[in-house]
Amino acid sequence: MVSDDSEKAEFLEERRGKFNGQGDAVILPSTVEEVQRVVRCCASHQRPIVPQGGNTGLCGGAVSRPGEVLINLRRLNRILDIDPINDTMTVQAGCVLANIQQAAIESGRHFSLSLGAEGTCQIGGNLSTNAGGINVLRYGNAREQVLGLQAVLPDGRLWNDLTELRKNNTGYDLKSLLIGAEGTLGIITAAVLKLHPKPQQIETAFVALRDLEASLELLTLARAKSGGALSGFELVPQMGVELAERHVPRCSNPLPGDHRWYVIMVYSGTGLELRTILENTLASSFEKGTVTDAVISSSEAQTAQIWGIREGLVEAQLQEGERYTYDVAVKVSQVPDFIHRASALAEQRMPGIRPYPFGHVGDGNIHLSLFQPPGYDPARFRSRLPEFDTLIFDLVHELKGSFSAEHGIGLLKIAEMTDYKDPVGLSMMRAIKQAIDPLNIMNPGKVVATQSACQTSSRQ
Repeated sequence: MVSDDSEKAEFLEERRGKFNGQGDAVILPSTVEEVQRVVRCCASHQRPIVPQGGNTGLCGGAVSRPGEVLINLRRLNRILDIDPINDTMTVQAGCVLANIQQAAIESGRHFSLSLGAEGTCQIGGNLSTNAGGINVLRYGNAREQVLGLQAVLPDGRLWNDLTELRKNNTGYDLKSLLIGAEGTLGIITAAVLKLHPKPQQIETAFVALRDLEASLELLTLARAKSGGALSGFELVPQMGVELAERHVPRCSNPLPGDHRWYVIMVYSGTGLELRTILENTLASSFEKGTVTDAVISSSEAQTAQIWGIREGLVEAQLQEGERYTYDVAVKVSQVPDFIHRASALAEQRMPGIRPYPFGHVGDGNIHLSLFQPPGYDPARFRSRLPEFDTLIFDLVHELKGSFSAEHGIGLLKIAEMTDYKDPVGLSMMRAIKQAIDPLNIMNPGKVVATQSACQTSSRQ
């Protein structure tokens, strides 16, 4: 148990500062049996539990409140088994994602989940939030990377289904129920992950587009011509490049001149002709006017420069001032329409506001920030957040999209669950929660809250 207040801070402080963790106790179990004992004790005293991984979440899903016990799994950090022939790796929930990636590489394999916080986030948290990242286009979300799961249930029982089978048609897919549940149904303690052949060739390009609509034209052509090798397709706005160059010293635009829109394209696989295929795709796009300029990386340093821009998009936001941020998804074919309409609606509502859309256009997941107008009072800007939440989420709902694409629900989006989730689906979720956690001790108030919790939640 962590008892010193200064040592508790790293577990209680939320990454973006939107929520103030105030849990009564922080416990760091080192075995699954210890997790079970803690959960049984909490259940017998009806003390709420908050499971926590690397504490890198963005929606308050791992934030503890007064009276709650926080269980951090960082000490359950062993890689239990690697089977290169079966293409599986069995890991404990506290393993850092980057360490899993490295262990796969050392075994001649590839683990596909990759995201910005991979140096500190833990796989248990990745699975609990069904994390996405930059490889969803080819490999899918975290849920698609799992064959088996182990979890401690709210009464302390251990559900052990660490199967390494590719086919197992024996009833309900319980692992998929816990993945994405954000610790509200149990504490994930281990998982069997899918591995893939290690790419022998990776080709990365930074591409300037004619306009936003050209991103879909290029995406369609790349999918058709790459033979399944297209693994990344990231949208980058000109404003993003400018902010990255201004605020992040390592960032510089690989292309000369100014262009409204760019994409980062990645081909990966074992074929020897990927560079030729990529060159031909870009040449064809030049001829059609879809692409106005491009550079294909010729070195590790140049690849790092290209990805530095993508990483700088996020880092630069912290230096630019107050903003509203959204993690939404629409159909891939609707991405340009959403960006145009969301930007126009925001600018009509607040002249001078600066839309900043970027992200995983290949799977329809757009990260949209709206920066305050220059000179606008920051306090007044913050006070208008609920107004813009409604504006953006109503548009997403109209397009039959999702108000949370890859960051989860946590505390941040409880109100939106009531406002936009299908009522029958929400009722089913509450019934499942009641059946598995009748005492409501497992991460209460997150994902599926009571009506009173919905009314008092903070839409920050």
